[in-house]
Amino acid sequence: MRPRTWVLVLAAVFAVLQLANVTGRDTPDTKNYLSYALSLRGESKREAATVTIDYYCASRGAIARRDQSVNVLNFHGKDPAARVAKKCRAAQWRVVDAQLRAGNSGGFITPFMPERFMRIFEVRPGYPVFLVPFVTLLGPVWGLWTSSVVLTVAGGILVFLILRTLSVSVPLALTGQALYYVLPCGTTAMRPMTEGLMMALTLAAVWGCALVSTGRRTRAGLALVGGSLLLLFTVKHSQALFLGLCLAGAGALVAVRQRQRWRAWAVVAGLGAAAAVGTLLLAGLLNYPSQTDSLQDLLTDHYALPDRTRLYPEFLHLEADFWLEWTRQQLWQPVLAAALGAGVWGALRRPVFGAFLIGAAFTGILTQAAHPDISVWGGRLIVLVWLLPVVGVPLLLESVVRGKAVVAVPVPGQAHGQQAQPVR
Repeated sequence: MRPRTWVLVLAAVFAVLQLANVTGRDTPDTKNYLSYALSLRGESKREAATVTIDYYCASRGAIARRDQSVNVLNFHGKDPAARVAKKCRAAQWRVVDAQLRAGNSGGFITPFMPERFMRIFEVRPGYPVFLVPFVTLLGPVWGLWTSSVVLTVAGGILVFLILRTLSVSVPLALTGQALYYVLPCGTTAMRPMTEGLMMALTLAAVWGCALVSTGRRTRAGLALVGGSLLLLFTVKHSQALFLGLCLAGAGALVAVRQRQRWRAWAVVAGLGAAAAVGTLLLAGLLNYPSQTDSLQDLLTDHYALPDRTRLYPEFLHLEADFWLEWTRQQLWQPVLAAALGAGVWGALRRPVFGAFLIGAAFTGILTQAAHPDISVWGGRLIVLVWLLPVVGVPLLLESVVRGKAVVAVPVPGQAHGQQAQPVR
C-alpha cells in the first residue's frame, strides 16, 4: 500500500478504538467550551445551559455506572446512572440560577462559576468555533467525540508529515504517528478541551520549521509558523506567547550557527518574537485576564477564597515545592524521564531542526510552571513535552538504522590486517 494508505489505516484503527469511550472523557472545563459553542450558533443562555448540563450530567451518570460495575462490594447493586445524573443536574442548575439572579449573564458562556473565573474561558474562542459544526450536525455527545477524534488524528498525521519532511523512512514516520496516539499526548487530545487543537497547531508550527530546515519550501514553512502562532492566540493565548518565545530563541541560535541560511532562520525568530510581543500587547488592549488574575485563580481555588495579599511570594513557594514533588514522582516512575532522554538524543541527531522541536516541547514546562498544580488530571498542563519523544524517538531510530546500513565488506585479495571497505 502507498504511505498515505498506511497513514489512513492507522488513523482509522485509532478512531475505531476510541468507540470504547464515547462518553466519560469530559472535565468541568468541557461545560464551558460546549456552552460557548452553543451560544456561538445562536442558543440563548438557558438553552445552552440545558443542553450542556444534560450532556455533562449524563456523562457523570455513565461513569458512575461503570465504576459500580467493578466495585467489589456493589457490583450487583442498582444502576446508579439515573440517580447520579439527576443529582448532578440539580446541583448544576442551583449554581447557574444563582449566578443568573446575581446578574452574571454577560459573555457567551453559561455562568457555571463566578464571573472572574469564566472570563478566563471567554478569551478562548478558537476551540468553541471549531466545535460549532460538529455539535450542530451530530449533537453534543457524538459532536464532541468526533471533534476530538479529528484533532487527535490530525496531530498524528502532522507528526508523520514532519518526519517525512526530514526524509525519515515511512515505517519510522508511521511509528511517530502511532506514538502520538498511544502516549499521553493522544490521550489528552481526545478529551474535549483546548489541548487537542493546541497540540495540533504547535505541531503545524514545528512542521513549518522542518520545511524551512530542508530549504526546499521555505515560504510555505514560514507561512505555517506564522499562521499557527496567529491561530494559537485564539485558542489559548498563553501558548502563543510561550511558543513564540521558544521559536524566537531557537531561531536566533540557529541563525548564529547556520550562517549560510541565516536570513530564513532570522525570519523564524522574528515571527516568534512578533508573536510573543503581539500576544502581550493585544491581550492588554483587549483587557484579557492577566498573569495576576491567573495566579489568584490558582491560589484561591477559582476565587472561592479571598484574594491573596502576598501573591508572588506564595506562588514562588508553591513553585519550588511543586517541582520537588514532581521530580520525586518522576524518579519513582521514570517513564517520562526516559522518553525525554531518548527524544532529546534523537532531536540532537538533527541539530538545526532539533532546536525547534526541543523549544516546542519546552512550552509544556513553561505551561506547567505558570500553573504548578499537582492535582491537574494526568499531567495535562505539561503534555506538550511528549511531542519531544513522539518526534525524537523515530529520529533516533532512523540514525541507528542508517548506522547499521554501513557494513564492512572485505575486498577480494585484501592483505591480512588491512581495513575493510564500507559498503552501504
